[in-house]
Parts: sequence; structure tokens; C-alpha cells
Amino acid sequence: MSQYIYLVRHGEQQDAQHGLGDGPLSARGRRQAHLLAERIGGLPLTAAHHSPLQRASETARIVGERMPSIASDPSALLMDCIPTGPMAEMPSAYLPFFGSVTEAEIEAGTAQMADAVAEFLAPRKGDRHDLLITHNFVIAWFIREVLGAPDWRWMTLDQAHCGLSVIQRKPGRPWTLLTHNDLAHLPMELRTGLPDAPLV
Repeated sequence: MSQYIYLVRHGEQQDAQHGLGDGPLSARGRRQAHLLAERIGGLPLTAAHHSPLQRASETARIVGERMPSIASDPSALLMDCIPTGPMAEMPSAYLPFFGSVTEAEIEAGTAQMADAVAEFLAPRKGDRHDLLITHNFVIAWFIREVLGAPDWRWMTLDQAHCGLSVIQRKPGRPWTLLTHNDLAHLPMELRTGLPDAPLV
């Protein structure tokens, strides 16, 4: 009996480079989502959830067309957020990121991710295969939690658009990271969203 969670970042957003808070997927983002759907189409999913933001909802809809037996439900716990503020042990190179982030945003993000961990990483009975379509920072926080890394290390974990990460929990054992940011289903020209271009 094992629990599996498949963590997916949404597809590329249209005009995201212009600073839009949310919006539809770009043509490339839709292609990423279709290829993701082909990749995971055979999974025996128990449940699926997605961020209610448009770019994640559209990704979930495209995946759902390939997997009509399971409906994806929106969850505010998967919204894009800032999980923590600056910390004393954090390298100074990361501090400029927080220049325009408000204390209220940090407090909301911290509370959201505490609730998200309690909800989605809770032990459950039987075999489970859950899909979560969400955002870069949310996935980074889940992986940081699974690895038991310091809180600020979410900032060092980046996910490509429609990259696939898998975590697993067996009875009596902690959560384990099986795969991080798997891009095998995406050709090089569709591997977007990372601060540095992947080499393979």
C-alpha cells in the first residue's frame, strides 16, 4: 500500500514575460500540457486537484481530456504563493527577490503551505495516486518538506512548465522523492520556465 503524488507545474502562460499575474496558456503551454497528458495518461489516478488560477486550470482541463475518468477539483491550497520571507541563514543573493513582497503576502503564503502540507501529505489508507497541478513555488515547498531541508531552500528548487515530480509514501516510512522535474515528455524547444536552460 503506497501513496503517490504527482506534482506538475502548469504550462507556459501567454504573455507571462510582461508581468501579468495570471492568464491563459500560450500555444507552447498548450502543447506542453498535451504532451504531459500523454505521459501520465495511463496512471491509475485516485484524485486530481489544481490551482484555481487560469494557467493551472487550463492545464488541468487539457490533461482531463486525456483522462476523462477522473475530474480535477480546484483547491485554493494550490494557489501561487510566497511560502516564506527572508531568513538570516539565507544567502544574500536571494534577498532582492523579496523587495516587492509584502508581509501580508508572506504571512498568507506561510499559512497556505502549512495547510497544504497537512492536507495533501497526510497519511491515507490504501493505494493512492493523486495529481496536483500547481505552481513553481508550491511544488518547491512540497519537495523541500519531503527532503526535510531548511525552509529557505524552496528558493533553490525550480520546476519547468509541465515538469513532473513524483513523491511516494509507504506505510511506516516518510515521504520520499522519486523524481524531480522530469522533462522526458518534452522536446528541448518546449522545456521552458527554468532560470537556466536545461542541458539535456
